[in-house]
Amino acid sequence: MKNLSKNILFQIIIAITLGIVFGLFTPEAIGRVFASFNAIFSSFLSFTIPLIILGLVVPAIGKLGKGAGGLLVLTVAIAYGSTLFAGFTTYFASVNIFPELLATQTQQLNIADKVSDLAPYFTIEFTPIMDVMSALVLAFIIGIGISKLNNSTLENAFDDFLVIITSVINKVIIPLLPVFIFGIFLNMSYTGQVFSIIQVFVKIIGVIFALHILLLIIQFSIAGFIARKNPFRLLITMMPAYFTALGTQSSAATIPVTLQQTLKNGVSEKIAGFVIPLAANIHLAGSTLKIVACAIALMLLQGQPIEFGAFAGFICMLGIAMVAAPGVPGGAIMAAIGIIAKMLGFNDESQALMISLYIAMDSFGTACNVTGDGAIAVVVDALTKKKAQGIS
Repeated sequence: MKNLSKNILFQIIIAITLGIVFGLFTPEAIGRVFASFNAIFSSFLSFTIPLIILGLVVPAIGKLGKGAGGLLVLTVAIAYGSTLFAGFTTYFASVNIFPELLATQTQQLNIADKVSDLAPYFTIEFTPIMDVMSALVLAFIIGIGISKLNNSTLENAFDDFLVIITSVINKVIIPLLPVFIFGIFLNMSYTGQVFSIIQVFVKIIGVIFALHILLLIIQFSIAGFIARKNPFRLLITMMPAYFTALGTQSSAATIPVTLQQTLKNGVSEKIAGFVIPLAANIHLAGSTLKIVACAIALMLLQGQPIEFGAFAGFICMLGIAMVAAPGVPGGAIMAAIGIIAKMLGFNDESQALMISLYIAMDSFGTACNVTGDGAIAVVVDALTKKKAQGIS
């Protein structure tokens, strides 16, 4: 029970439940206390987002640029391609499924135009040192520069900065998220919106789970075609890794099982030992799928236009953010939330709903990620063998 209480998903579920219940009868004066906390926390989160981008993206790009030559480039290209495929496939599926599926809630609820919100007693403004896009551009410039240097003092400085940012995420932001989400659902319950939101959550989660399964079938069908192996046998062999990830909620913690099952799929030890640990950090197709689907669903509820051009740029940037995502529960959404706010125009409440939805499905996304790593290893192994045979 002690370990369960430390689980972020368990904490989020409790926060949502308590927020709904207390919002039904909490006096306005007490509700405004939580509204004040949310206003301050939201301002702090906005301040830290550019720092999170710099702290995560710079070391990730710097280290990727110093990898093992062609094998690294091939693995990164396939992982990024898989992530883009997941994002664009989800976009087209979502724009065809969600408008009809969420039609009732779209008519009943408009998140952007609410009345009678709980007003904070006060707030504190933390002005970000730069905007999100400036942070991304600066991170790319510094990261690429570091990748060209040897024994760089700047690289060591950003490694230390990564430790600081990861600590802020683990020790401050993630622990306070349940309180923030409690305040959001308290307010929605107080204003009478919460039950429509819960109906939306259930529908979105069902669709995303089905899309995860479809994505894995497609990934292993492609891998099976390239390697001339039975795709369903490959996928079934990876199932121990899938179920391990459901329990651990961590790609890194699942690496031993993922590696073991990948070897059982006939991948060479050299390729499996290189690809699986790398893909655990850079291949987050399942996470990308969740974020894109949730974003489209919430934009529909707000009446925002969903344009392919805007989402194409968002998905490409999201794929890069996923490479830098920290390996903690909820880490991917924290790495992506700044891009979501900047490129899709999400307000504080929509960001909180995104975080809640993402963490509610964190285990399924992680399981999809690590299982797909096995497909990437099969593809890389097959391509390197074909290249070696061609040379010989």
